[in-house]
Amino acid sequence: MTLALAACVAALALLPLGYIAGYTLDVGWTGIRELVLRPRVGELLWNTTRLVLGTVAVCGVLGVGAAWLVERSSVPGRKLWHVLLVAPLAVPAFVNSYAWISLLPGLDTYAGALLVVSLSYFPFVYLPAVAAFRGLDPALEETAHGLGLSGWAVFRRVQLPQLRVALLGGSLLVALHLLAEFGALQMLRYPTFTTAIYDQYRATFNGPGATMLAGVLVLLCLVLLLAELRLRGSRGFAGSGRGAARPVRPVALRWFTAPALLGLAALVGLALLVPLGSLAYWLGSGASAGLDGGDLAATTGTTLVLAAAAAALTTAMALPVGWLAVRARGRLATLLERAAYVGSSVPGIVVALALVTLSIRATPWLYQTVPVLLVAYAILFLPRAIVTVRAAVEQFPPLYDDVAASLGSAGADRLRRVTLPLLAPGLGAGAALVFLAVVTELTATLLLAPTGTSTLATAFWSASSALEYGAAAPYALVMVLLSAPATVLLSRDTRRGLTT
Repeated sequence: MTLALAACVAALALLPLGYIAGYTLDVGWTGIRELVLRPRVGELLWNTTRLVLGTVAVCGVLGVGAAWLVERSSVPGRKLWHVLLVAPLAVPAFVNSYAWISLLPGLDTYAGALLVVSLSYFPFVYLPAVAAFRGLDPALEETAHGLGLSGWAVFRRVQLPQLRVALLGGSLLVALHLLAEFGALQMLRYPTFTTAIYDQYRATFNGPGATMLAGVLVLLCLVLLLAELRLRGSRGFAGSGRGAARPVRPVALRWFTAPALLGLAALVGLALLVPLGSLAYWLGSGASAGLDGGDLAATTGTTLVLAAAAAALTTAMALPVGWLAVRARGRLATLLERAAYVGSSVPGIVVALALVTLSIRATPWLYQTVPVLLVAYAILFLPRAIVTVRAAVEQFPPLYDDVAASLGSAGADRLRRVTLPLLAPGLGAGAALVFLAVVTELTATLLLAPTGTSTLATAFWSASSALEYGAAAPYALVMVLLSAPATVLLSRDTRRGLTT
């Protein structure tokens, strides 16, 4: 039973990929050549590639540099800086873009797009880099210093190679998020595959051009995944044992303290204070005074209901996959689990496009209904639930289930009285992660939400697209406030062990 449920979940997760692959085979080489091998696709490929490479490079420098200052240097107030450097995750990228473009309308250039998305995504590199720095053995650094290496040489030859996995993982997250990003880049009027797919869909209602552009975007995502695996390699840096915990002696910055503080302050100011200050400005400008509080409350309520339903559905789908991955370890279980991860790496606009087409062709009565929207959320955010469910199952000894079975408890009864109560913390954590992700989801909601259904993200998008920045500000503020708890948890979990 569990195997069948897990197989169904994996098949659903792979549905967008299957749709793109099947459509590509139907079109054939001639159709592919006409739709893909044209100047417009080349322009989009150039725009997307250079933005991804530039953002990964900038985020790598900012993330690793900030992590080194917080974890390895004597910069004052390291706990506070850590919280402030994680805080930009509470501001969705499209809200950050709105904040900048509403203050500086001339920011619709490559440099502007690079600035905004880098400020939005650098915490994805900073967080794993902080964790990696904390796991490094300080004895290696002390030995390198004892051999006469300078501080820069120690970082380049000892620390940086051990940061490779964290840096590559964070860079992969940045690149995948950027390939899937729509709202921020559309607002900045910087054309990439996601913005072109949306425009093509709106113009031709899911024409062949949009589907083939989606195929190219999926191919780019798969190339990134394979490149990360290749660059990671098989070389390890783990020691044979943890040994006794040794305190890290921070590197004294001396006269570099002031420039370091100035750099951290500038980064936090640009990534956090500018968007929050922009929201405060538009909230106080009077343009938002005419907003109907009832509309804001109704939109917030709709968002919360959809997020709660998506969290429940996604967590229920993650349960058989996570259970099978732990209780029935093997190639098949691993394959089903990886299928769920690969399916979620597909950008939201591709998932939405696939579900739009399939619902119109196979089940037209489901087109633009809440169930289809919830399925899209589940496909996009399934790994967030699987990770926490699997961790909970790992800590749940099978002995309890065996004892209940020996006492005559049936499968459904054991699930209700034994399994679910013990897994409740993990299930709750996974549901919370999915809930917070759905609150700020934009792309799939724009394409799949039923007519007349408005969420915080779509209401914000509608107002900001009409240049009604004051009217958009309250919706953005509510999204930031709802996203803040996840950011607080991240900063709390990763700052343990920091000293002031």
